[in-house]
Amino acid sequence: MEQNERRGALVGGLILVFIGGMALLSQFVETDGGLWGTLIVLGLGLAFLLAGIVTREFGFLIPGGILTGIGAGLALLIGPWQGVFDADGGGLFLIAFAGGWFLITLMGLLVTRQFHWWPLIPGTIIGLVGLAIVFGGALWTILEWLGALWPLALIAAGILVLFKAFRGHTSEPKEKPVEKQA
Repeated sequence: MEQNERRGALVGGLILVFIGGMALLSQFVETDGGLWGTLIVLGLGLAFLLAGIVTREFGFLIPGGILTGIGAGLALLIGPWQGVFDADGGGLFLIAFAGGWFLITLMGLLVTRQFHWWPLIPGTIIGLVGLAIVFGGALWTILEWLGALWPLALIAAGILVLFKAFRGHTSEPKEKPVEKQA
């Protein structure tokens, strides 16, 4: 068995053992279903993050970050921290969920030594909405303006792409390289 296949089997086996162990434990320990669901989602997220660390593959970090963010958000809503923070629960959930997206970029940098910027886009949007829900007021107004003006960012990006395309294109013919004769 190849090294990557062995690592993949190890990760898959650990995830199955975790899910089975949680399901078995839930039969003997009485608690509300929300807590078990939160632990399962959070545990799966951490398992995928561990898989990404062990295999050094970025693909495992994506569900790991997303599930960890959702699990942390659920823990803020229904876990032991329920009601500790004097803020809107939905906003706190979104902030935790955004943290999961940022975690993808951070873990990708640490594990693969490559900067993956794209998770910062949904993370930032989700985080700003969460902050606006929690703090409201001026932040909510700014978010409404951004929601109305976002097409300007697309127009600016398009103009930049066009500028770069035409800047690299000149009407003058390029000189041919001089060939060496043997």
